[in-house]
Amino acid sequence: MAKTATPAENAQLKDIIGHAKEYGFVYPSSEIYDGLQAVYDYGAYGVELKNNLKRLWWETMTRVHENIVGIDASIFMHPTTWKASGHVDSFNDPMIDNKDSKKRYRADVLVEEHAAKLEKEGKAEEAKQLTAALARLLEAEDLAGVRDLIVNTGISCPISGTTNWTDVRQFNLMFSTQVGSVAEDSSTIYLRPETAQGIFVNFLNVQKTARMKVPFGIAQIGKAFRNEIVARQFIFRMREFEQMEMQFFVRPGTELDWYKQWSETRMNWHLALGTPAEKLRKHDHEKLAHYANAAMDIEYEFPFGFKEVEGIHSRTDFDLKSHQEFSKKKQQYFDPEVNQNYIPYVIETSIGADRLFLLTLCNAYTEEKSEEKSRTYLKFHPAIAPVKAAILPLTKKDGLPEKAKEIVDLLKYDFNIIYEDAASIGKRYARQDLIGTPFCIAVDHQTLEDNTVTIRHRDTTEQERVAIADLHGRIAEATSFRRIFEKI
Repeated sequence: MAKTATPAENAQLKDIIGHAKEYGFVYPSSEIYDGLQAVYDYGAYGVELKNNLKRLWWETMTRVHENIVGIDASIFMHPTTWKASGHVDSFNDPMIDNKDSKKRYRADVLVEEHAAKLEKEGKAEEAKQLTAALARLLEAEDLAGVRDLIVNTGISCPISGTTNWTDVRQFNLMFSTQVGSVAEDSSTIYLRPETAQGIFVNFLNVQKTARMKVPFGIAQIGKAFRNEIVARQFIFRMREFEQMEMQFFVRPGTELDWYKQWSETRMNWHLALGTPAEKLRKHDHEKLAHYANAAMDIEYEFPFGFKEVEGIHSRTDFDLKSHQEFSKKKQQYFDPEVNQNYIPYVIETSIGADRLFLLTLCNAYTEEKSEEKSRTYLKFHPAIAPVKAAILPLTKKDGLPEKAKEIVDLLKYDFNIIYEDAASIGKRYARQDLIGTPFCIAVDHQTLEDNTVTIRHRDTTEQERVAIADLHGRIAEATSFRRIFEKI
């Protein structure tokens, strides 16, 4: 059962959202036109952080594992793809409208939030019965029963406070558009709601051209689109988002062993990135999707409770078999080790890049308070920090800016570096803390004498004297992905 956020936790999320905008991480999309709900833009430091996270995931998959390669499939796909995958017929959310407030809600979310409220009030058994009843009704596709459950339980609209509900209707989440130069001759196609199908339809292409043998994986990072009616909690649930998915093709009968191995590997990846173990948990699915024989989520404790960040699913042979049926083209693999043709089973790891970004931001946001002073900083792992080092001349004269820019030129081709000479050194340190820069390098008059600089460390605020010649090696060692890979 998801826990309901406390006022303090909601305040913390509000602080993080404010910080993200003020310091150039995330902005509301098209804000000058009052924005577009559930769509966001990444700012100067946000795009660097997101790119670092994507590159870390990509290199973890394609470099650490010799039997995983990548692709970049198109957003637009032949519309039959989505018929074969089941999205045309069953990619729906049960929606209900309140007649007084004119607001639309996901019916299942209304019930789940009411159950969470009951549990918080100490009515755990009543909450359990309510969620069990909801599961039975959804399984039976009894939408009238779902409405009756909402009405009979007395669940009211958060806006109007009334229980004047419409019928529950299924709402397909795919965005559709037209392709073709003339409206009358155009065909309906869809913006992909997931990236996985681009991997499945390219299974044989990749297997043959990359000379892969089962077991092997195909990784992809790309945009996906879902017409979420209830989109909230900042960038946690958006209409345009980015997925990082890997489909791992295995011999039938071995899938559950691989499922267990990938579940452990992916959890270790999050821990290696510095996420505290107590903030992570595994959630095994009780109700499985029709294509799966095992599924679990890795959940992180956001300020609004434990929520899914990554899913690991044993998808059996559903996808390839379905595409074989609809396309009339064989999707079989010949396995020389067993001298047999078969359709491989698939283990999927799927993580939202935006959710990982939010996890990283929430995990890094640190407020330290003491009687003497308070300090806010972003405690990013140096390997993923948007800016690796800031070069700060103590003054704007006496040749210090020129010397500082020599250091920038020494480092800028291998690291994202900032040069700043405005304001006091203390204020510049504080600003770099707020964007999560792990190292501040102060250039002073001693630098001109002996080619040494002062490195100030973000997390401890400790300072040390280092030779300029040693800077590249020090920063490279601290920010290398290898430091994360070795912990997985």
